[in-house]
Amino acid sequence: MTRSGTPSYPFTALVGAQELTTALVLSAIAPEIGGVLVRGEKGTAKSTAVRALAAVLPEQHVAQDCRFGCDPERTEDCPDGPHPGPAATRPARLVELPVGATEDRVVGSLDLRRALGDGEAAYQPGLLADAHRGILYVDEVNLLHDHLVDVLLDAAAMGRNTVERDGVSISHPARITLVGTMNPEEGELRPQLLDRFGLTVHVAASRDPHVRAEGVRRRLAADLDPTGFAAGYAASEAQLTERLAAARERVARLRRADVPRRTIARVCAGFDVDGMRADIVTARTAAAHAAWQGRDQVTREDIRAAALLSLPHRRRRAPFDAPGLDEDLLDALLDDDPEDDPPGGGGDDGDGDPQPDGSDPENGTEEDPAPDSGPDSPGGSPDRTSAQDPHTGSESAGAREEPAAHDEPDPPPESGPESPDEPISPPPSGAVPTGTVSAQQPYRARRLELTGVGSGPTGRRSPALTPRGRTVGVHPAGIEPAGAPVHLTATLRTSAARRATGIGPSRVTGADLRHAVTRGREANLVLLAVDASGSMAARKRMGEVKTAVLSLLLDAYQRRDRVGLITFRGTGAEVTLPPTSSVDAAATRLAELPHGGRTPLAEGLTEVARVVARERVRDRSQRALVVLVTDGRATAGTDALARAQLIADRWGTAVSCGETVVVDCESGRFRMGLAADLAARMGAEHIPLEQVAASGLVEIVTDRTSPRRSAA
Repeated sequence: MTRSGTPSYPFTALVGAQELTTALVLSAIAPEIGGVLVRGEKGTAKSTAVRALAAVLPEQHVAQDCRFGCDPERTEDCPDGPHPGPAATRPARLVELPVGATEDRVVGSLDLRRALGDGEAAYQPGLLADAHRGILYVDEVNLLHDHLVDVLLDAAAMGRNTVERDGVSISHPARITLVGTMNPEEGELRPQLLDRFGLTVHVAASRDPHVRAEGVRRRLAADLDPTGFAAGYAASEAQLTERLAAARERVARLRRADVPRRTIARVCAGFDVDGMRADIVTARTAAAHAAWQGRDQVTREDIRAAALLSLPHRRRRAPFDAPGLDEDLLDALLDDDPEDDPPGGGGDDGDGDPQPDGSDPENGTEEDPAPDSGPDSPGGSPDRTSAQDPHTGSESAGAREEPAAHDEPDPPPESGPESPDEPISPPPSGAVPTGTVSAQQPYRARRLELTGVGSGPTGRRSPALTPRGRTVGVHPAGIEPAGAPVHLTATLRTSAARRATGIGPSRVTGADLRHAVTRGREANLVLLAVDASGSMAARKRMGEVKTAVLSLLLDAYQRRDRVGLITFRGTGAEVTLPPTSSVDAAATRLAELPHGGRTPLAEGLTEVARVVARERVRDRSQRALVVLVTDGRATAGTDALARAQLIADRWGTAVSCGETVVVDCESGRFRMGLAADLAARMGAEHIPLEQVAASGLVEIVTDRTSPRRSAA
């Protein structure tokens, strides 16, 4: 049931989500697996499946006077224990964690009411305590602050929550089934956090019209009559609940010695997985899968099903690596050297044989209204592709670009690395030739740090006043910023000063509360405006620019920044990459970026100002760094250069919430100095390109603590 009393969508009514339902069921059977991360496009029933799972979990026996919902039949180190009293029964809990939750709300904190009123340092449980023995669901987990994700994953792995803060020292059980959902288009999790999730599932909408039509039919029927629709699946839901309870008992009886550890180790080593967590999670998942199938031994099929869920996200070595698992390689590793694992499952490394007929002892008696989508056939899985990097390494570092036409005559090129390999010929009348070039391997960028102290969203970049960080002061009386922590010392000092004057009660009151001013790091918007015209391509700068952009994306991914890319060529400008922190989507867009044609500089500057203004409306506190890569030429349209100079003269008004850097790409013996003049008009920093190598562009963008350099 939902909070409004309306029945939740039945778990067995889900269509086309077999891998998702299997992962959720296995995690519910063995919470020590570490939870499930559900990645997928929007509108794929991720949240619906998680909420439906809670309704089919078996009821729990809980101690009546325990704040943490402990099992009275299980010995646990509980602050409210021991529990000799009578037990009560309650449904399994589903606790939802909002994206804006604070750490105090998650782990628990000092009970301020009792601390300020009675002088007692009492602990107020948080969401981890509420979710003990249940499901903790985090929607859009990739948008959650990293430190909160760390706390959740630690609790899921350890089964306990330890709090040491504000005079409180407590540790309580927190055996949770952690489920997080995310849309990769909105940003990725760091590899360290991905590894902490036990299982991962990528969900995509079915392309089979019959499956899609059936899903729509059931959804519309549930919306018209929720109670009647749920009643139609009551029998299958009850059977699923009984099967889950039996699987939990069976997995507890499975001896860990029966798990073929050598086979699991061979699979994990064959996929070059870092660390030992993958081996442990695969072993636990294989045992849960065997229990779910009614077996008392772990077989090859159990290991295969477990590996498909536990290894794909652990093979991601860098943000640009594509997730996935090569199933042909998996089968080869499972079949490799079978004599190493004695059959029968009785030995230390035994590998239990599957049922001769492949039957499931429980499937024959169930009637699942959704046989094509329920969790009863977890052996199957959607097609997966091997993990390859489509964006880096596709061409050698010395690969030549396609010849691109100049938009205007250039001085004869000098000898050296900047000279084009082939002569440049003008295009036919009306033609705009284009080409593409691949980026090289991205490199590590130094940290971007804007000048001054901002107040943007919490990140890992520039200094800022944030809700979390080092305490540097106290907010004035009457100001209570959202999320600001209570400054306990200042509160007690204010209360003591008030009592000394004989005003008000002799205890701490709400008017005495003072909040701390904390300083930490903020996330920034790095907006690159790149001249992609023919002259840039002729000087072979696009490969370097693409590599720099990829490196900035990688750096932004690690430090929680947002990066955007604007390109201008031909007769206009376009937002090639809207501001984002999703490196996967960004790398795909960047790989397809063409170059060639004339230089619409004015249009490029106008588009940059428009994007900055739009982002300013979206988040007024986020500061921007604009990096303009150009030679200063303007050749598209009438009075092209005059229009660009007019916009540059008003740049301080157009872009007032950030800083700008102009990277001068003009080359040759005779230079017009247009980019230097443009930088002076914009009030921006000017960097000659001869001072920038392939990695120099990123150094200029990120090394904001270095002295400003002016044009020679």
